[in-house]
Amino acid sequence: MASTGRPGANQPINVQEAKTHLSALLARVAAGERIVLSRHGKPIAQLVPLEPKPRRELGFMQGSVEGEFFEPLPNDELERWGV
Repeated sequence: MASTGRPGANQPINVQEAKTHLSALLARVAAGERIVLSRHGKPIAQLVPLEPKPRRELGFMQGSVEGEFFEPLPNDELERWGV
């Protein structure tokens, strides 16, 4: 990434400065930028955009569950489980 003259563009940002400008840094991260945070001039962390989670589809399993499955367990079964 080419230097833009902004803190974090190819150079670490001090943690204190990151606290002060967190909203602006998060906007840059949301736009795809990676930002390195430093403490005492040493890189310690990186702000990176999250990978989007794939959308989950309902009904992906074949078959069905019988209504009996949802009935309470008998007391003797519950006792065996220590419930």
